[in-house]
Amino acid sequence: MIRAHHLRTQRLDRRRKRNRPGALSLTSLMDIFTILVFFLLVNSSQVEVLPNPRSLELPASVAVTGPRETVLLMISKEQILLDNEPVMSIEDALNTTGNVLGPLKSRLLQEGLMPVVGAEAGAVSRGEINIMADKDIPYQLIKKVMATCSEARFAKISLAVAHREAGGGS
Repeated sequence: MIRAHHLRTQRLDRRRKRNRPGALSLTSLMDIFTILVFFLLVNSSQVEVLPNPRSLELPASVAVTGPRETVLLMISKEQILLDNEPVMSIEDALNTTGNVLGPLKSRLLQEGLMPVVGAEAGAVSRGEINIMADKDIPYQLIKKVMATCSEARFAKISLAVAHREAGGGS
């Protein structure tokens, strides 16, 4: 009788130690960390970061919305690049008469057409284009580039800027 009581007491003590309120359940903790890792992996791939070449200094702006994944047109101090491929030099672009840059337009026309959402049936465009230009590029050149993008049927033209806090100084 005493031996059975002693075994029962030992069994209850082991159960109390195992189920005490301060103990962490490692299985639940591992489940939480696994879910957290998957969540971070899935959401980290949806962020687009525009390349920031050292040769460009973007103008500052208080932008509300972030960039979307689009065709990227960069205007550096030496040349115009479309998706990191040189298209024409800045000197040639500035010396071009008229508002449309021929070599740029022919390269932009190689981008695929897609249907316009919310427009009548059969309306197509090339979607969106994001222009990254050095802040010292003359406005006349940016105007020519934007006119060329419009001629190539890009529905939305965006200019990339460096984000600065609202109400901040320069």
